[in-house]
Amino acid sequence: MKAKINNIMSTELFLPIVSLILVLIINIIKTPNFFNITIQNGVFYGYIIDVINRASELVILAVGMTLVVASSGGTDISVGAVCALSGAVACFVLSGGEVSTGVYHSPYIVAFASAIIVGLMCGSFNGFLVAKMNIQPMVATLILFTAGRGMAQLVTNGQITYIRVESFKMLGNSVKGIPLPTPVFVAIAVVILTFIILKRTALGLYIETVGINNKAAKLVGLNPVLIRFIAYAFCGLLAGLAGMIVSSRVYSADANNAGLNIELDAILAVALGGNSLGGGKFSLLGSVIGAYTIQALTTTLYAMSVSADQLPVYKAIVVVIIVSLQSKEFQRIIKEFKLKRKVEKVYEK
Repeated sequence: MKAKINNIMSTELFLPIVSLILVLIINIIKTPNFFNITIQNGVFYGYIIDVINRASELVILAVGMTLVVASSGGTDISVGAVCALSGAVACFVLSGGEVSTGVYHSPYIVAFASAIIVGLMCGSFNGFLVAKMNIQPMVATLILFTAGRGMAQLVTNGQITYIRVESFKMLGNSVKGIPLPTPVFVAIAVVILTFIILKRTALGLYIETVGINNKAAKLVGLNPVLIRFIAYAFCGLLAGLAGMIVSSRVYSADANNAGLNIELDAILAVALGGNSLGGGKFSLLGSVIGAYTIQALTTTLYAMSVSADQLPVYKAIVVVIIVSLQSKEFQRIIKEFKLKRKVEKVYEK
C-alpha cells in the first residue's frame, strides 16, 4: 500500500492535480455554492462553468507556451499582444474600417483566416529571432510585446471596433441549443489535436531532445533551428486563435485590454503544470491543469470580493507557494528530512 502511494506521489501530474484540488477546496469553503450549476436560456451558468469557460484562452496559450519553453528554455511574452493584434485585424476585416458595424463587410472565414495568419506570422518572426538569430527568447519576444498593441492601435485607428453581428459572438460565447460555451470545445480540440500531433509524430520527442541538449540533437541529425522555429510559429498561431475568441467574447477589438497580462498566466500555467522553465521534458496535460488552476484561483479571488487592482498580489502569493512546493529544492529538503527521521528511528531502537 505504501509503495503504491509513493508511486502515485512520484508521478509528474501529482502536484499539479493536488494544487488544483486545494484551490477548489478553498472555493468550497469560501463559496459554498461554487459547484452549483443552473441553466438560463439553455446555457449552463455557475462559478465552475465560468472557470472552465474563462480558462479556454489560457489553455490554448498554455499549450503553445509549453512547446516554446520545452524547445528553447525560454518564454514567449508577446502572446497577449499577438492576441490583441490578431483580434484587431479580424475586426478590421469584418468592419471594413468602420468603428461599429451591424453587418459583415467581408466573409467571416476571411477574417478568421486573417487572425490565424497574423498570429502565425508573429510566431514565425519570434521563431526566426530565437532559432536562427540566437537571440534570447525574452529579448526576442519583447519586441512584439512592446510593439504588438501599438500595431493593433494602428489597425483600429486607436478606437474600439465593434462587430454587432450575432454570428460573430458565437465563437466567444455559445451556440443556440448547446449548453456549454463554445470556447470550451475549441480548447478541448486544440489540446487533443496537439496531443495527437506530438504522439503520432516524432515532433514531441524532437522538442524534448533539443530542449535538453541542443548540441547532442545536432549530432543525432536533428535540426534545432527548424524545431524551435516550429514551436514559436505554432505558439503564435494559437495566440491568433485565442485573439479571435477574446474579440468574440466582447464582440469588439480592444487593443489596450484584449489579452492583457495573459502571457504571464500562460507562463505560470506551464510552471504550475510541473514543467521545467529551463526546457526539455514537458507535460502538455500538466500545463492544461495549471491553466485551470490559475483561472480557478482568479475566479476564487473575485468571488471573495478582491478588487482587480489587488488581484495580482494575492495571486502572486498563492503561485509562489504552489511553485515552491513543486520545486526540486523543496522536494530534496523533504527527502532529506524523511531520511533524517529514518536514521533517528534506527538509533532510537
